[in-house]
Amino acid sequence: MFKLLGTDQKEYGPVSADQIRQWIAQGRANSQTKAQAAGTTDWKPLADFPEFGDALQTAAPPAGQPAPAAGAQPPAAPPKTSGLGVTSLVLGCLGLFTCGITALVGLILGIITLVRINKSNGHLGGKGIALSGTIVSAVFLLLGPLPAAMLLPALGQAKQKAQSILCMNNMKQLSLGVIMYSSDNKDLFPAGTNWCDALLPYVKNPGTFLCPQGKPGQRSHYAFNARLVGHEAKEIQSPAMTVMIFETDGGWNVSGGPELLPVKPRHNRAYCFGFADGHVEMARTNHLENLRWEP
Repeated sequence: MFKLLGTDQKEYGPVSADQIRQWIAQGRANSQTKAQAAGTTDWKPLADFPEFGDALQTAAPPAGQPAPAAGAQPPAAPPKTSGLGVTSLVLGCLGLFTCGITALVGLILGIITLVRINKSNGHLGGKGIALSGTIVSAVFLLLGPLPAAMLLPALGQAKQKAQSILCMNNMKQLSLGVIMYSSDNKDLFPAGTNWCDALLPYVKNPGTFLCPQGKPGQRSHYAFNARLVGHEAKEIQSPAMTVMIFETDGGWNVSGGPELLPVKPRHNRAYCFGFADGHVEMARTNHLENLRWEP
């Protein structure tokens, strides 16, 4: 490997011997061009290096033509790689994690870089990197909507499941509130006309009476099984199968039977029920006939 000293007194290299022979053939270096071999500190003309003898002789001007001035044209420095091209490629790859947002910036930078490289007359390099960044960014922008379209249904299902869980938690608190109320009132269930008011001191939070998917503007989305009113909890023959609290379209202190269930289930074709033993479960429409409403 060698370093060359140009007429601008700048050092170029290290470069290989083959590169120097190419510069000699192009007339960009001659026998008087100063060179320094790797591992040495001396600058010597190329004519003093035997390995360039044939190249210098071949490149010698015909008789009668003057030889080029020593070092008249300095060796060209390798083109500088465009930083924007590298940035374009990085942003394009990050589009995988940003749903294509960074890919849009990467595409713009890639196009700008390609234009600048084409106008630089060889002084700016990195065209391959810039082209790769442009292509990768464009691919993510084109394919970006597909993962999003696949992800949206999954997010919708996750949201619906979370809302169903919250509804069941609210129903659970209300069911426990009924049990605590009965324990404090001679084992009797609350009256159907004021059961919400009766449970409010036990559940504390008025939001417990609301289903996340219920109609807005209602104080409660649940109803009490009116057939239990006036009965004692110990009279229930099958507590685990007997409905105590169930979903309805809305209202406060609403009580009744299955006729009050919403026409359209709020939880993926299922209704939420609280039973007389305190447990809560979801029941699909085709299982409603298995529920018990009588004490």
